[in-house]
Amino acid sequence: MTERRGMRDAELGDEARRRPTTDSHSATMSTRSRRTFLRGVAVTGATTLGVLSSASSPAAAFHENYDTVVDVVDAGADNTGGDSITPVLEELRADNTAFVFPEGRYSMDSQFRFTGFENIGFFGRDATIVPAPYHEFDGPRFRLFRLGVSYNPGQRLRFEGFDVDQTAAETGIRVIEATIAQDLQVRNITIDGEHDSGTWGPGMFAISDPNGQGVVERFRAPDGGRHADDTPNAGNLWRGPIGIEANTNVGHLEFRDCELGGFPDNGLYAVNEEGTVIIDGGRFANSNGANVRLGGQDSVIRDATVAVNRTRSYDNSQRGIRLENGDNLGISDVDISISSPQSTSHAISVMNTCSQSRVDGASLELRGDDVNHGIVVSPDAGFSHIVDCDIVHETAGGYPLWIRETDKQDRVLVELTDISGEAGVTGAGLRDGIRCGRDNCRFSHVNVDQLGRNGADRNGLVITGDDATVYRSDLHASQYPYVDQGNGNHLRNSTAESATSSLEGVRLYPDIEGPELRENHIGNGIDDLGATDVLAWRNTIS
Repeated sequence: MTERRGMRDAELGDEARRRPTTDSHSATMSTRSRRTFLRGVAVTGATTLGVLSSASSPAAAFHENYDTVVDVVDAGADNTGGDSITPVLEELRADNTAFVFPEGRYSMDSQFRFTGFENIGFFGRDATIVPAPYHEFDGPRFRLFRLGVSYNPGQRLRFEGFDVDQTAAETGIRVIEATIAQDLQVRNITIDGEHDSGTWGPGMFAISDPNGQGVVERFRAPDGGRHADDTPNAGNLWRGPIGIEANTNVGHLEFRDCELGGFPDNGLYAVNEEGTVIIDGGRFANSNGANVRLGGQDSVIRDATVAVNRTRSYDNSQRGIRLENGDNLGISDVDISISSPQSTSHAISVMNTCSQSRVDGASLELRGDDVNHGIVVSPDAGFSHIVDCDIVHETAGGYPLWIRETDKQDRVLVELTDISGEAGVTGAGLRDGIRCGRDNCRFSHVNVDQLGRNGADRNGLVITGDDATVYRSDLHASQYPYVDQGNGNHLRNSTAESATSSLEGVRLYPDIEGPELRENHIGNGIDDLGATDVLAWRNTIS
């Protein structure tokens, strides 16, 4: 669910779309006011305003990229936090310009909008932006900066080096919304304070051209956001703010070392089927819905940390990562810890709309007194490869790895993966270390250790699908390590031992056909409840 429900912007006319635009007064931005400001300034190469004319100025390095470099304080902006700077920015608006904000506090009580530009930049130098409270904000209360729109994007944008002080009551707002065709660079934005006004979340970013690229680096909103029902915008926004939204991206967009606290309507939300999103590093914690939702083509999240250690009254699902709406989606070397579990707060969800995925090197730790699952592969998901993962599962019940039942034949391949921990059992069961309901799956070098919490009867690997192969795996459980409920499944060169001396290492359900057990070490033998065409060859029974 995007934050735009019921808040669509009015379309601009054709004439307005052909040139840089602003809000209602943008088309009337007079050349007179701009010329008045620049009157008397010599233009030789790059134009500089105020103190930035010195070659020793910290902004001098921007001259080669911009025709004009503006020190906004010298141009009239108040850096004491008194008067709003938006009117000054409106007067200064010009293409091919760098706006430099010296140290200070800058109040904003209305949106600054600029679209259709070729190249602009905003550079903070120990600068803090202070939004006005919700009821004192003039005009659209959704954003501070709107730079480019889908029908009239900017071409190149840099926006970096700002703190945003939202610690005062009801000052939460979207800091920047940027739709850029060619080159987007956003860096070092830190938002202090909980987003408590119920409007759109801190950032929205999109590359509008498939050949364009962008990077959002160190964009941080660690204090999260409040549910809309507990804000002055109650009734106008479903759930509340999203941390970072990138659902209209069609280009190559990277998020590096970003940080998001708990938001009521997802953390980082980037599920457009087009485009590529790379999430490199960062920390994402305690968001409702999911902390990261990732889609697109060849998108990946890597070297990041996801944590759920707090559940609020309205949090009904706090998933770690959701892969959806895409092809060849990946998770690589990600640490996920969930210590405040719910039955739908899976650590990793491979959704039905994910046609191919790879989970590589993930470390999952799930603890707590409610049911929770680790990796869940949905029924209509395509080929999934799970490799070199470590899952510690110590909740009240659930499946560390759940391959859900389906008629779909796309293989799930699980390799070099360890599953351990002492979990419980519920009245509905949920007692298996791995539960596999799909045909044609493969498990190679998988270690499962399910001893059970407080004497609970846990199983190791339970297969209800057909034609699975389990190879060189170690299966240990307090109840049955290996349970076969399908047809044509093979257990080869593996170990299956129950911690309960009276129980067999292998259980074959009645009426299944063609199970094969070859060269395994099986503790206490095979419990055959009526399978047919059983092939048992060179197994060691202890």
